[in-house]
Amino acid sequence: MRSRYSAYVLGLDAYLLATWHATTRPATLDLAMQSPKPHWLGLSVKRHENPTPDTAVVEFVARMRIGGGSAQRMHEVSRFVRDDGRWYYVDGDVT
Repeated sequence: MRSRYSAYVLGLDAYLLATWHATTRPATLDLAMQSPKPHWLGLSVKRHENPTPDTAVVEFVARMRIGGGSAQRMHEVSRFVRDDGRWYYVDGDVT
């Protein structure tokens, strides 16, 4: 989760796609084209659990500012799966 947050901060589309599970991965991702671009302020992992050895749930809050606006929070419960020893983001519910 932390590495994916860092990839969003740094605009690393290729890393995000590589760590997204093939069953839910978008065909393309172009963070550079976002307008206005978010300015990421921090990540707080609220909880994580492993229902099985090859699945995980991570609840997090990411803080960001868009343009000159006030800070906003993105609160998500994300699901991950381990395939061939690597963890992949599957999907998440934004609350």
